[in-house]
Amino acid sequence: MKPPAIRRQRNVPAERRHREGRSQERGITMVLVAIAMIAIIAMAALSIDVVTLYLAKEEAQRVADSAALAAAKVISLSGITGAPNDSTNWALICGGPSSPASQAANAVGQQSTVGSIASIVSITYSAGGSAPSLTCAGFPFATGVNNPMVTAQVTRAGLPTFFSRIWGNTGNTVSASATAEVFNPSNSGNVGNVATGSITPVQPRCVKPWIVPNRDPLYAFPVGGNYCDQAGGGACQTLVNTSTGAITHPGISTGGSSTNGVIGETFWLEPNCIHTGGRCTPRNTKPQANYWNTAHQAWLELPPSLEYEPGEAPTTTPVAIPSSCNTGRPYEEAVAGCDQATVYQCGVQHSSAFPPNQVDLNENPSAGTNDTMNGVKCLIHQTSETDTTPDGQDVTNLTTYPFQILPGANDPLTKFGLASTTPITNSSSVVSLPIYDSDVDTIAGSGTSPVTIVGFLQVFINLVDPWGNVNVTVLNVAGCSNGTGTDPVGNPVGGSSPVPVRLITPQ
Repeated sequence: MKPPAIRRQRNVPAERRHREGRSQERGITMVLVAIAMIAIIAMAALSIDVVTLYLAKEEAQRVADSAALAAAKVISLSGITGAPNDSTNWALICGGPSSPASQAANAVGQQSTVGSIASIVSITYSAGGSAPSLTCAGFPFATGVNNPMVTAQVTRAGLPTFFSRIWGNTGNTVSASATAEVFNPSNSGNVGNVATGSITPVQPRCVKPWIVPNRDPLYAFPVGGNYCDQAGGGACQTLVNTSTGAITHPGISTGGSSTNGVIGETFWLEPNCIHTGGRCTPRNTKPQANYWNTAHQAWLELPPSLEYEPGEAPTTTPVAIPSSCNTGRPYEEAVAGCDQATVYQCGVQHSSAFPPNQVDLNENPSAGTNDTMNGVKCLIHQTSETDTTPDGQDVTNLTTYPFQILPGANDPLTKFGLASTTPITNSSSVVSLPIYDSDVDTIAGSGTSPVTIVGFLQVFINLVDPWGNVNVTVLNVAGCSNGTGTDPVGNPVGGSSPVPVRLITPQ
C-alpha cells in the first residue's frame, strides 16, 4: 500500500519548500509594482493637469487685470470724468462693445493666449454702487459720477487635459475677473464711489514745473467785447472749486472752445516772467489769464492765454530724461523728462506741506534761458520752435469727440512703421500741471514762495514757441480742495495721471 501523499510532502526538504514560497511571493511583487507604476503615472498626469489649469488661471487673471486697466485708461484719457452729467459723450466712450473703452479691453485680451487659444473678454461698467451693465449709458448722471468702474471677465473653455481624458473629459474651463476704477478726486467727498465726506487727494508722478493759477482763460468771456482779467472784462472763473474740489465748468467742448465745458479748451501757457535775464522778474504780482500789457497797449500773447510760474526743480536727485536730450539745468530736465523727486501734494496747505511745493523765480523759463523751449522740443519731438504748425510732434483732432491723438513724424512709433492716421493712447505730449490757490497765495518778487496745490490740469502740448510759450489743449481736470473746510483724508492716490486708474479687486 502506498504511503499517504501528505507524508510525501513531509519528506520535501525545508530548503526546497522555502524556494517555492519565495517564487510565489515574487509574482505578487510584480503585480504590486505594476499597480504602483499605474498610480505613479496617473499622479504625474494629474499633476500636469493641475499645473496646466493653475497656469491658465494665473494667465487669465493677468489678462483680466490688463483688460480692465486698458479700458479704464481710455476713460481717463478721454476726459469724460470732467463731464459727469454728459450722458451723450459718456455713451461714446463706454457705450457698449463697439465703444473705445470696450475695444481697448478686448484688444488686450486677444493679444494674450490662455491655453494657445485667445480668451473671451466680457466688459461691464458700474458707478456709485449701481448694478453692472454692458454700457455706461445708464450711469446715475444726476449724482455726478466721477469715478466709473470697469469689470473685465475672462473665460477660456476647452483647455487641453491629460489624465481626465480617461473619464471622457476633453477640456476644462477657467475664468477670472478684475475691476479697475478711474478715480477723479473732484468733489469726491460728495459724489462718486468715495463716500467719506472728505476729499481724497491725488499725487501724480512726473508733473511738469509749470504752476498755473486757478483761472480758466476761456470761461467766462467775452464781457462787453473784452476778455476776462482784462480791464473792463471782469475776472476769469476758477478751474476748480477750492472748497469742494469740484470742477467749476465741467463738460466737453470741441474745436478748442469753452462752449460746453473746460475739457477740450485750447490756449497758451506763457511764463509770468520778463523775457530777459537769467532769473524770473514777474510781469504781474499775480499771474493772470489773457494778460493785457497796459504799458504797450497790446496783448502779450493773443488770447486765450494763461500765465504760469516756474516750479522748483530738484537739484540733488537726477531727473530721468531721454538720451536724445541735451543735459540742461534741473528745470529744463524736469520739463524734458520725468521728475519723480518733486511730489506735488494736492489738497495740503503750504503751511503744513513737507516738503513744500514752491514757485522758484531763480529760474526764467522764457527767452532768458530758453529752458522751457528746449525742454518741450525734446519732450514732444518738435523740430523747430518757429513753426506755427506741427513739424514732427504728435497732434490732436479736436473737431469731434472723442478726441484722437495721432502720432507725428518724429514719434518713435511712426519710425517703427505705425501709420500717422492710427490713433494712439500713449504720447509724451500728454502732461500734468499743478494748479495753485492764486486767490490766497502770495508770490514773492524773487526767490522761492510756497504755494497750495488745489488741483491738476492734464493737457496735450501742441507746440512751443521761441519765448517759452506753450500751446496746450485740456484733456482732463482734477480738483482736490485747498485743505480748508473739508480736509483731505487717507493715503493719496498715485499714478502717472491726475485722474489715475487702479485695480480695486483683491489680489
